[in-house]
Amino acid sequence: MRVLGIDPGLNITGYGLIEGDGRKLRLVEAGVIRTSSEEPIKERLKRIYDGLSDLIEEYRPQALVLEKIYSHYKHPVTSILMGHARGVVCLLCGKYDLELVNYASTHMKRSIAGKGRATKKQVGGMVKTLLGLKRRPEPEDVTDALALAISHLHSVNKTKGF
Repeated sequence: MRVLGIDPGLNITGYGLIEGDGRKLRLVEAGVIRTSSEEPIKERLKRIYDGLSDLIEEYRPQALVLEKIYSHYKHPVTSILMGHARGVVCLLCGKYDLELVNYASTHMKRSIAGKGRATKKQVGGMVKTLLGLKRRPEPEDVTDALALAISHLHSVNKTKGF
């Protein structure tokens, strides 16, 4: 199964595509789509849309995973801006008829690192180990996207008895 994890952001959208069969995980593709705050929002959203659309068309994932939205009362604008990028991702799921899965960050961290309050460093270390990489993926947007994809494969494979 191919799973595309996405860490949506208006400045940086991280993505990670993982393939897994229940026993082995393989990194297929990972990276970021960057936009500039100097650009109009419509251009930024189009860049995210086009970049992810190209990925989906080339690799044909079966599922797309996002982290459930979290809003801190001190930073509501951050959630609103992330919501724009998140909306683009949801639209792509509709366009390509992809399964859309949302996990809380604590679910993803528990699945990857064994505890729901794991640090970014712990999650990155486990992503590195689980994918057999030489170093932790960077930036953290990529690590988070990969962790989401791995978390979904773990959840799916649990239900299949792997």
